[in-house]
Amino acid sequence: MSNTVLITGASSGLGLAFIQHYVSLPSTSRIIAIDIAPLQPSTSQFQNITFFQADISNDSQIRSIASQFSTQPINLLIHSAGIRGLNPQVLAAQQAANQPGDVAAAETYSAMDSTTMLRTFSINTLGTFNAITSFLPSLLLASDPKAIILSSRMGSVTSNVSGGGYAYRASKAALNAVVRSFSLDVPDVAFLLLHPGRVETGLVGWKEEGAMGVEESVRDCVKVIEGLGTEGSGGFVDRFGMEIPW
Repeated sequence: MSNTVLITGASSGLGLAFIQHYVSLPSTSRIIAIDIAPLQPSTSQFQNITFFQADISNDSQIRSIASQFSTQPINLLIHSAGIRGLNPQVLAAQQAANQPGDVAAAETYSAMDSTTMLRTFSINTLGTFNAITSFLPSLLLASDPKAIILSSRMGSVTSNVSGGGYAYRASKAALNAVVRSFSLDVPDVAFLLLHPGRVETGLVGWKEEGAMGVEESVRDCVKVIEGLGTEGSGGFVDRFGMEIPW
């Protein structure tokens, strides 16, 4: 079977690790990669990768890309693009003072502002909506299509027992609501909200305590993706396939 895979956030972190996994599979005929940053030279050498440099929150850019594939089936969408929603001024002050990176301090209610909140929603929530709506016609042309949206346990309202994380939590909770609605409105596509775990990526400028490598996370995530069918559409799970409360 020949599959076309679309991956957003493709130039780094989990998106890049997913590319490295799927490009190695004989069943992958083409990878469509999207990111606002240039593709890594290590992956741009592969002839079956078609890369587009675009902003996932810019609907006209994403729809323009999607129009090039409107008559071609896409079997798997992995939406990895996103940001952490930290106040850049707080991060800059930490760096200027040679302080250790402190994520929590950059996302408290006193550190948060409307600019950071809106930018985080624009990329994490609106970007997800753009990716799905733009490429939905191609997904519907495939047999057993899947749309995997990388979410976060921090988007679980039930699991929020520590507070903070205002922009990121809210944007991921909204993302979850968007994808849940798609799973009900488009039953022919298997949608999944997948929490990849605490992973060492470019979401923050340093390695967080307890963060795993992207390869370990992707290895587990792929098993969950492979086992997904329409009966599991709309689920919110971790990288082991265990349900996360809303």
